[in-house]
Amino acid sequence: MIKNENRTAQPWLNSAWSDSIFILLPPFLSLLLVCLFPEKFKVTPLMPVMYWFFLVVFIDVAHVYSTLYRTYFNPERFRKESGLLIGIPLVCYFSGVLLYHIDGLLFWRMLAYLAVFHFIRQQYGFMRLYSRTESTSSMMKMIDSTAIYTATVYPILYWHFGESRNFNWFVADDFIHFPSTTLTSLFTGLYFIVIVVYLLKEVWLSLKCRRINLPRNLLILGTFLSWYFGIVYFNGDMAFTTLNVISHGIPYMALIWFFEKKNYGKETRRTGQLQRITFGKYGVLVFMLTILLLAYLEEGLWDGFIWKEHTHVFSLFSALPQIEGNLLTLLIPLLALPQSTHYVLDGFIWRNKDRHT
Repeated sequence: MIKNENRTAQPWLNSAWSDSIFILLPPFLSLLLVCLFPEKFKVTPLMPVMYWFFLVVFIDVAHVYSTLYRTYFNPERFRKESGLLIGIPLVCYFSGVLLYHIDGLLFWRMLAYLAVFHFIRQQYGFMRLYSRTESTSSMMKMIDSTAIYTATVYPILYWHFGESRNFNWFVADDFIHFPSTTLTSLFTGLYFIVIVVYLLKEVWLSLKCRRINLPRNLLILGTFLSWYFGIVYFNGDMAFTTLNVISHGIPYMALIWFFEKKNYGKETRRTGQLQRITFGKYGVLVFMLTILLLAYLEEGLWDGFIWKEHTHVFSLFSALPQIEGNLLTLLIPLLALPQSTHYVLDGFIWRNKDRHT
């Protein structure tokens, strides 16, 4: 991403309006939705099927497939990094088979912690992107990093050491829970200390530099709010899923679109037919339809072979036999492969400057 030459300009990734709507607004919008209907979101154990379908399939699962446009659907990048792009799915699959063979819950537990790590690192990555034009001291950068990690790690620690939650990440008991009032109080105290230190730092910087990094502050504020209210304050599956999925999935899909569309403009001669269609005039429709179709296909296979919970939504897959026994050791890691590959691969595709970022 090209750095902003104007030192007084805000460090938007694409534009003020698109960043605001698709990256910065989702956590605030999802929190507003939860607060408007508290009786539906706070502690209810049930989630309307179509609401689940929209959140889980069209946002959560779909955002996993948006990674394809930065990896496997990009011929130039696939040629340069074929070893990585082929090796990681193989490692993820065989590791998953081994874990599931040892214990099914162990597989889901490891996948859940891998997902949490990915979710946390995404927020850190956004924070770094919105800080890319700042020339501040290492102490200021450390406070920013501490703030974004505190915003995400504290709710996870509360999940482990605080009161039991009425929701889970993937399956029941995928997180280890050993309540401790002492540790919870300690973590809570540190949490608010970090918030105060960050606010004081921002006040000091605004007085010294006479400017405020608006997107970075909105990103950090949105992270604090969505993770705290989604995990700590509310104790319902609908609240957690709404805040978790919307705040993570929509910004990620937007980031993929922003970056790859700009890269397409720089590499037009070296792009494939799918990229030319996707990043053309109305290509955003192709982009969304592609990842939504793949998401529906994956979730349909999960429901047809494993869960059998939403057969009327996935009627095309209702005739599939429900798999049980030893075959699950091979099938479940395979169905989860897009997610596990996404979690691991995402740590590589944004890391180096030579990856057209």
